[in-house]
Parts: sequence; structure tokens; C-alpha cells
Amino acid sequence: MKNLKSSQMKYLRGLAHSLKPTVIVGQKGFTEALVKSTEEALDRHELIKVKFIDFKEKKVKNELVEAIANSTGSSKVGMIGHIALFYRQHVDPEKRKIVLPG
Repeated sequence: MKNLKSSQMKYLRGLAHSLKPTVIVGQKGFTEALVKSTEEALDRHELIKVKFIDFKEKKVKNELVEAIANSTGSSKVGMIGHIALFYRQHVDPEKRKIVLPG
């Protein structure tokens, strides 16, 4: 995934404000099932929220966020508390729901 500009990240955070968490990370942490469900959610929605339930330490959450972004080819848009935002543009131009500014 290409690097997003700060203005694009701000735009995506604004769009994500009304979204509910699509993927939930439980006590098992980073697993193949987590990657698969994140991939499916990104294909369906492009912009998703991932909620961390059992991981309260910031360092551990940051490591998980990087692992999720790297394994799914998505970009981390932001992280607020126990919720991280990810964006990945759909490969099919006709199925894209989000048009990024500039």
C-alpha cells in the first residue's frame, strides 16, 4: 500500500468516526483467522475499525497493528484508545467506495 498523506489520513479518520468495529482482537492475538477476517473486511469496506479487547499495553497494541498492516497490505490510518483504523483501496476500480482527496 502506498503511503497516505496526512490530509488523506485525516479525511479517512473523519469517515471512520461513525463506523463500528468490524474486527475484534481477542486473547489469542495475531492469528491466521485474524488476518483472514481482516482481509475480508477490507475487501468489503476498504476502511475498518479493529478493536483490541485483551491487549491494554500500548507497545503490544502497536506491534499487533504493524503486523496486521504488513500482513494485509493495508495502511494504519490512526489509533485511538483500543481501536485502530485500517485502510486498503479495493483493487477493482468499480468496487471502490472511498475516493481519497488530493
